[in-house]
Amino acid sequence: MPVIIGFEGSANKIGVGIVRDGEVLSNPRRTYVTPPGQGFLPGDTARHHRSCILAVLREALQEAGLNPQDIDAVAFTKGPGMGAPLVTVAIVARTVAQLWGKPLLGVNHCVGHIEMGRLVTGAQNPTVLYVSGGNTQVIAYSEHRYRIFGETIDIAVGNCLDRFARVLKISNDPSPGYNIEQMAKKGQKLVELPYTVKGMDVSFSGILSHIEEVAHKMLAVGECTPEDLCFSLQETVFAMLVEITERAMAHTGSQEALIVGGVGCNERLQEMMGIMCKERGAKLFATDERFCIDNGAMIAQAGWEMFQSGQITALEDSWITQRYRTDEVEVTWRD
Repeated sequence: MPVIIGFEGSANKIGVGIVRDGEVLSNPRRTYVTPPGQGFLPGDTARHHRSCILAVLREALQEAGLNPQDIDAVAFTKGPGMGAPLVTVAIVARTVAQLWGKPLLGVNHCVGHIEMGRLVTGAQNPTVLYVSGGNTQVIAYSEHRYRIFGETIDIAVGNCLDRFARVLKISNDPSPGYNIEQMAKKGQKLVELPYTVKGMDVSFSGILSHIEEVAHKMLAVGECTPEDLCFSLQETVFAMLVEITERAMAHTGSQEALIVGGVGCNERLQEMMGIMCKERGAKLFATDERFCIDNGAMIAQAGWEMFQSGQITALEDSWITQRYRTDEVEVTWRD
């Protein structure tokens, strides 16, 4: 039973996870939180990761009750993500692999989310809605690839929510998306916003521009509350996501839907997807914040699958890339 350690740090989370034969032995992480109204810059985020990655590594080993000699391979996020944070984590992973004399496994971040979701929920062959701060894709597996059926043509849904949080100066602790979700639960009025679905693809930049422009005017005259705006934005963008996911399920004949990525924690999105699946006689799978938010265990799990199928990343190929599409990965571990 191979034991794989995984390093994740493609955005503002730094995590180290250890997986053995489908069992998560440890999964500590830290989050870089910026003041309200601000996003996180690559350089600052990388400095945060450098300051705590060794402490997180020690914590992961101690929590799992393992020593370096017990590890069989070292997995790390190869991409996609923010350049400086990715480099920071890759350097540590490469160093550790050489110090411990272990093989390297360069993992696609998106595939990590999918494999973690499949492991935790037991979903067999789902249509996947992958929604996070940097990615929005509808994915289904076919012939050793995770095929992208639809995606955002501009910004990710999580980025749309995060940037709206900055407009209202909503706290980034624990995350802007979580705080928008809590405020949306108190919303009473649905404000009409642009709804942009283009075939199987979605667009969020226009919605964001519109709500950025009208938010303060509407709030100033008492036309709506901040909670109403959070509610309206969620309802609109989630409806778009449910629509393209249902269309992909109809095309593939799938009876399973799996939500992965940080935005997948949102209970309203899960509720809307659940209604759609129930109407189709399909089953919805989702995870909680332990595994849908970026974490080291998901990289370890995808690395475990790669290792079992004989995929190893040579040291000279262990570079990182900010652009690494889900469908570029050959999924050798599935039929």
